[in-house]
Amino acid sequence: MPTVAAHRRALHRIPELDDRLPETCAYVRSILEPLDCEITAPIPGSVCAFFDAGRPETAAFRADMDALPVTEASGVPYASVHPGQMHACGHDGHTALALGLAEYAAAHLADLPRNALFLFQPAEETTGGAERLCETGILEERSVTGVFGLHIWPGLPQGRVFSRPGPLMARSSEVTVTVTGKSVHLSRAAEGRDALTAGAEYLRRAYAAMDALPPEEPRVLRFGKMVSGTVRNAVSGETRLEGSLRTYREETHHLCRERLESLGREIAAESGCAVEVCLSRGYPAVWNHEELHASVCRRLGPDAPALLDAPVLAAEDFSFYQRRVPGVFFFLGAGDTPELHAPDFAFDDEAVLPAGLEFLKKLLTME
Repeated sequence: MPTVAAHRRALHRIPELDDRLPETCAYVRSILEPLDCEITAPIPGSVCAFFDAGRPETAAFRADMDALPVTEASGVPYASVHPGQMHACGHDGHTALALGLAEYAAAHLADLPRNALFLFQPAEETTGGAERLCETGILEERSVTGVFGLHIWPGLPQGRVFSRPGPLMARSSEVTVTVTGKSVHLSRAAEGRDALTAGAEYLRRAYAAMDALPPEEPRVLRFGKMVSGTVRNAVSGETRLEGSLRTYREETHHLCRERLESLGREIAAESGCAVEVCLSRGYPAVWNHEELHASVCRRLGPDAPALLDAPVLAAEDFSFYQRRVPGVFFFLGAGDTPELHAPDFAFDDEAVLPAGLEFLKKLLTME
């Protein structure tokens, strides 16, 4: 039987994007099909496996399978064979862990305290495959009472598991601001409406507005891209700002949204430009169920996850599962590695993954 590290390396070689995961799904199915489980594909790019232990309740375990449009530069011998695509966020490790746990569940089915449902989902990095999977009703159909997931996390001690009750990861929205002015030759600048100046002023005031919010409400707004104008000697007729807003509480998100939209109206009135402010729906915050987190810590005792000092401002679509049933998300330390999404991201799978699998086994079998 392949080790969990072997699963990860096989998956690492075949990264695929969004919900177009034929090779990945085929590999996952090849491991699951010999096991005593019911396999379904509720949405495109998904594989779900139900292990019926004859119990009234079910514990669900989620694994995201999609990769990123990144050209790999890790130098590992099992690097991606798909040009321009890479498992740079650890999803190959998450899927490998779930496969290892499924193999363990099959071997100990009669002794499991509850049924087990494995959710191998697509599109975590793009369109929120978790939400579409939830909408199929699979959690309700399988009587899921708790859902668990984890993420390999650089910077935390190698092989150690961390979590915290309440907020763990941020609510996210992509922010796009489009400023439309009137382009004229710079010699007639007074006759134009300068979209570049208006866009720059919007950026300045948006950052100032976020800085003015109460410090006890963590948030971040940053624009990573700004495009404006066509030539150096003409007033810019259009500016486009692209960024991201991260908060934890819905109330804070709504407050930020209202302020960003209000700023658009202010800048439009002052500059004469049209200003459109669009925020995507995004992902909800990963908010660990306090009672379930406490129950896990109590039942696992000395094997309980370590307490993470503070939440992080990264986002995750695991939050959609938590809106349906109680759920807890964990971080699995990868040690001193490159950052997630970096082309040279790599981690010691032979040290990290077996430790993660042992933790998941304890979750699966806790009374």
